[in-house]
Amino acid sequence: MIDIHCHLIYGVDDGSPDLQTSIEMAREAAAEGVTHIVCTPHSNDEYPYESTVVQERFEVLRDKLRDTVVLSLGCDFHMTPANINDALQNPLRYSIAGAGYLLIELPDMIIPPGLIDAARGLQDVGYTLILTHPERNAAFGRNPELLADWMRMGCLIQVTSASLYGRFGKGAAAFANALLDRNWIHFLASDAHHPSWRPLHLRKGYEYVAQRLGAETAERLYVSNPRAAVEGAPLPEQAKPVGLAEGVPLKFDAERATRKKKGDAGSQTNETAKKGFWKRLFSR
Repeated sequence: MIDIHCHLIYGVDDGSPDLQTSIEMAREAAAEGVTHIVCTPHSNDEYPYESTVVQERFEVLRDKLRDTVVLSLGCDFHMTPANINDALQNPLRYSIAGAGYLLIELPDMIIPPGLIDAARGLQDVGYTLILTHPERNAAFGRNPELLADWMRMGCLIQVTSASLYGRFGKGAAAFANALLDRNWIHFLASDAHHPSWRPLHLRKGYEYVAQRLGAETAERLYVSNPRAAVEGAPLPEQAKPVGLAEGVPLKFDAERATRKKKGDAGSQTNETAKKGFWKRLFSR
């Protein structure tokens, strides 16, 4: 498997805090069958992308893990004005292995219409845009047709693997599975941050997809498509995205997906529900 979204570089964002933690994450991933990891430090207002530091620590990790896993460098690129301007002036700078595929993260609550024009500008200078974890984005949850608009303009979709089986809550799981069943996913990745509370576990997701839609689909989302992104190559033939070209709306009700039925475990208090969510998130 190839993981195209992982916060493995230590001490540059909210991911791995130190070298030993990064090595532990990579070794666990390799034990699960991950052969290649794309290191994707944040570039946002809170965690600026300091290219010199990132490159130095990436090279340290690559040397330490040479016999464990292949590493490439990318970026978890937030669509801020400063980032967009820099990326336009330095084509492919933030892309995976400098080969063109760029992971972009959009605002969580409201996505300004102007970002579509900015995205088109990035495409014009050579980036192939991969929209990260829309199943965890409240704006897309409220309006799935907005996600369809981004896909129609050529954006690819990366969902967090653990979302499929509920690690990020029922709403994210329902949305992720709706996208999976419609063939609206191009990549499944870990978005790993730490070996304990956000581990780089992909095997469970791979097996989940293989059981639900077949081994060929799992191989495409965890291996073939990620390999194309790392190599800067066109994606292999994809399953037809159901309803996208025809404009058939994705019927997903975020509130309904998370609503509790009266009399079942959903009668728990909000505080208990919150504890349950954090227990899922931080558990192995």
